[in-house]
Amino acid sequence: MTSRKTDLPPGRLRAAPEGFLTAEDIAAVQDGRRDFLAGAFRKALGAGVALAAAQSATARAAADAGDPAILTMQPYNHTLGNPVAAHPYGLPSKYEHNLARRESPGLSSISQASVSFTPLQGLFGIITPSGLHFERHHGGWHDMDPSLHRLMVHGDVRAPRVYTMDDLLRLPSVSRIHFVECGANSAMEWSNVAVPTVQYTHGMLSCSEFTGVPVSILLDAVGIDPRKTPYVLAEGADSASHARTIPIERLLDDAMVAYAMNGEMLRPENGYPLRLIVPGLQGVSQVKWLRRLKVGNTPWDLRDESSQYSDLMPDGSARQYTWIQECKSVITSPSGGQMLLDRGLYNISGVAWSGRGAIKRVDVSVDGGRNWQTATLQTPVLSKALTRFNFSWNWDGSPAILQSRAIDETGYVQPKMNELRAVRGSRSIYHNNAIQSWKVAESGEVSNVQVY
Repeated sequence: MTSRKTDLPPGRLRAAPEGFLTAEDIAAVQDGRRDFLAGAFRKALGAGVALAAAQSATARAAADAGDPAILTMQPYNHTLGNPVAAHPYGLPSKYEHNLARRESPGLSSISQASVSFTPLQGLFGIITPSGLHFERHHGGWHDMDPSLHRLMVHGDVRAPRVYTMDDLLRLPSVSRIHFVECGANSAMEWSNVAVPTVQYTHGMLSCSEFTGVPVSILLDAVGIDPRKTPYVLAEGADSASHARTIPIERLLDDAMVAYAMNGEMLRPENGYPLRLIVPGLQGVSQVKWLRRLKVGNTPWDLRDESSQYSDLMPDGSARQYTWIQECKSVITSPSGGQMLLDRGLYNISGVAWSGRGAIKRVDVSVDGGRNWQTATLQTPVLSKALTRFNFSWNWDGSPAILQSRAIDETGYVQPKMNELRAVRGSRSIYHNNAIQSWKVAESGEVSNVQVY
């Protein structure tokens, strides 16, 4: 069922339905019902199949009579278009409006303390557009005045200091590409299949170019002794005063206080005017609206470091301070909710990442993990960043189960779901980096399944 030949006819892929939740569906899940997803999704999928069939019939009829898109001039062929700077800040095409961040209702009681998911199924390369970077807030976001924002570096230091944004912008800066992944990414899949598309299974993940001041410069300026003060508290200026304990060695390595993202200043929902970026650590450590760094000799054991963001183990104990996001990958196309419309050649594509460094290899299986073949890694391959992989596959119409398995430069191999559960159990929430499976039915419909 696999092939790398390019002379095979290319298959056509229908996108997953977007925005398939009605107001009634959302109200149902907010009342505690979680079974709405499957029914609502199947309904939307059925409508999409019918539309695709109608469009295909129309296309065949048009081909028989001559394609009007070729034979008839369109208005834009003979009229003036919009002037330069019609939109002083550029916008996506109106035909791409379905590609958007989406909230999964019912995850929290209020949207100010919720998540919006990145539409991984519709992205290319490794960079997430700023407007599609996933959101996770604990108390909502504000568009903060940078002239009033301050960063205080204090605690067990020789000379504490307060920085204005102007101060920080004058310091030496670096620009690097890194992923940010919430520790709860894929959380709903721990016990069983829960959501239909890759946007909801893996969409608490984004990758951007960040620009800012290395934290090492700020810590050196105030004077520290890492042997006596191995921890730093990072706190944000949001209404939740969100804060995290971070090992000082990680901050002295490759961390930065970032003020820019993808070539422009941070977006307000992503931390404007200042956020912490600690490459490879779980997203909750990448504190947004950063207002202070406090150096100390012990962890702070905050609420979000004990009752939340800790890993419930099979013996009932809770593992604290699981900072690093382990090696992980996911196929984004074909993926859940999409449909293969023809037999033929398909490009299996996805992303891989590791909080411990660069991706070394990605293997792809089309038979549920019985056989694996090596995918092609698309350059650049960077440390602690998304890596795009591709694999050519000839679908002959038979059922298939698509999987990807990432291996990072330390030799760590992404685990199967049963391997992860053997160590972690099935009652956890955070740090699910198990292999994801997508089932391709004979009809071409792609759905989320779990293979043990």
